[in-house]
Amino acid sequence: MKLFIDCEWTDENGELISMALVPEDASIKNFYEVLEFSVHICHPWVRENVVPIINKEPISKSLFEQRLTAFLCQFSDITIIADWPEDIAWFCRSLITGPGLRIVCPPLKMEICNISGNSLQPHNALWDALANRDAYEEKYGKQ
Repeated sequence: MKLFIDCEWTDENGELISMALVPEDASIKNFYEVLEFSVHICHPWVRENVVPIINKEPISKSLFEQRLTAFLCQFSDITIIADWPEDIAWFCRSLITGPGLRIVCPPLKMEICNISGNSLQPHNALWDALANRDAYEEKYGKQ
């Protein structure tokens, strides 16, 4: 299953704010979660452009991990497709749950593509991931 990812974070070396994973099959529910974070540590641009359009209540890291695990485990194999390498990095960091511990999930592949979708709500992870899916399908077709 191809999953299109987008993430938002507090600043260049900060914390993950939100992650969206959008399946290639539009009949499957999307994953979109927002982690608890401090607005005070956000870069001013993030406070102005990302925080106001999150549109979801934040959850704890442990609940985020549980929901991510449940979402990923519904598939037999996964290809994560991103338009930006840092989205892949955030995803991989999210798989690590503690020292020597990780989310157990189906086999994963990663793909970074030159796709740039026209998001209906730029800088919202869910809308950006949806736009990436559409841009990928437009560029490469449904496979």
